This record gives sequence, structure tokens and C-alpha cells, in this order.
Amino acid sequence: MCRWLAYSGDPLQISRVVLDTKHSLVAQSLNSPLGAETVNGDGFGLGWYGPSRDPGDAPAVFHSIEPAWHDENLRELAQAVESQLFFAHVRAAAGPPIQQTNCHPFRYGRWLFMHNGAIAGFAAMKRELLLEVAPEFFLGIRGTTDSELVFHLALTHGLMDEPIEAMARTLRRIEEAGRAHGVTAAVQGTFAVTDGATVWAFRYSSEHRSRTLFHSEDIDVLRAMYPDFERLRVFGTRARLIVSEPLNDLPGAFIEVPESTAVVVTPDGAYEHQPFLAPA
Repeated sequence: MCRWLAYSGDPLQISRVVLDTKHSLVAQSLNSPLGAETVNGDGFGLGWYGPSRDPGDAPAVFHSIEPAWHDENLRELAQAVESQLFFAHVRAAAGPPIQQTNCHPFRYGRWLFMHNGAIAGFAAMKRELLLEVAPEFFLGIRGTTDSELVFHLALTHGLMDEPIEAMARTLRRIEEAGRAHGVTAAVQGTFAVTDGATVWAFRYSSEHRSRTLFHSEDIDVLRAMYPDFERLRVFGTRARLIVSEPLNDLPGAFIEVPESTAVVVTPDGAYEHQPFLAPA
């Protein structure tokens, strides 16, 4: 499917995690040991916020259909841009064509969204779900992926007011539509959304066997564990990462997010875990 990461914290050069770590996102685009596909070479995208955390500020985005390991612009951009909150995504297309409008992250106003996984039976239910997108969001759909439709359905269901509740309503609605078309397990994946201040990430699938998801350990804890590990010094004390798979091999550096869980990274850098559509 795909690989992604979300960073929040003190301003950080994007290349520090997208390019420079042992298992960076670009490295995962070529070799993803924990992914459904080993290679994720069907385009990539970045979304980042400027130095202000003003909630009215919209993020910048950059999309390319080049494989991440092959695109010189990605290296130039990632080394030049520092951001206190950014999303990065490498794509393995599950059917929709390889085009810029199908690359994550997707943007609406100040919001960013990305997904790893798939909606089973999407072609059968696509028209029905598209017609449920509110008119004020409908024209924002520019591509053909299930992921972009999930985002705009979530906006319709109140994402900008209640992110966790809106994602729950959206995925339950997709499951309902799937059952009507004979699909018993429609939803698979991990999802991330941000308004530029808070990050919400979700690990959920209808079968409760979701794609992998991890978040970083507190940086002060890691420095105490590994006082001689030089690379930790580039990160500020509020640095937080949510990733499809760990970026290094340090034991304890990344913590697996439980199945059917929502993870929240607050503006002050705290992690919060909440059950999300957990089985009864």
C-alpha cells in the first residue's frame, strides 16, 4: 500500500527523517520490511506548515509521480525546508492511476490528511459515497483515490469540529456501504489528519488486523537511554513522530500503536491514546 510519517515539535529540517535516518521514508520507498508491498514507488508527497502556528495558516504541499528515491527535487526541498509540523507519504498505488492529484497528503484549508491501506470494494460503492460528500467540500476532490474520498467524507461528517468522532462516523458509513455490496471488511489502514496544531492518527481495520503504526518515545527518555547516540541531538524536546514503521533500529525508540486506537499529539507535545472503533 503506502508508507507515511507525521512530525510535530520544534522546527526540524524535513530531510532529517525523510532522507537521513537508517530506515528513512525514502529508504522505505525502496525497501519496506513491514509494508504490504516492499516497494512504494508510485509517487510521493510532502505537506508542511510555516513557522507560525496560527490556526488560519494553510499548509504548503508538494506532490510528484516520481519514485521518492529518484526525485532530485525532493532532496533539494527536504534539505531547504524546516517545519514544526509536516506530513510525508510514499505511495504504492492499489488501482487508481499514478498522477499528482492521487498523491498524499491531501489538503483542505488548513487541514492535511493521508492514508495507508485500502477500501475494499471501493469501485462498487464509489458513486454512492461521492454523492454523500457535502457540496462545500465536493469540488475539493481532484483525484480518484479511495483515500481522498475518505477525507472529504470525514469533512462532511464534522472532521474540523470533532476529528475522532468524524473519522469514526466516516469509517462506519463506509463499512455499512460495503456490506450493502457484499463486502464484509471494507476498511483497512492507518490514517493521519492535522489542523496544523494537533495531529490525530488512527490504526483501524474492519477485521482488526490493521497496517502497522508506531510513535516515537519521548526524546528525553531516549537521550537518557542512548547518551552517546549523536543523531538524537538534532531533535528538540518536543519532537514527536508517528510512522508506518520505525526509522531506526534502536530498541525502545518507537512504540507500536495498539490495534483500534486513535493517537493524539497535542500542540505541547503530549501523546494521548484513545480506543477507536474497538471490537465489543
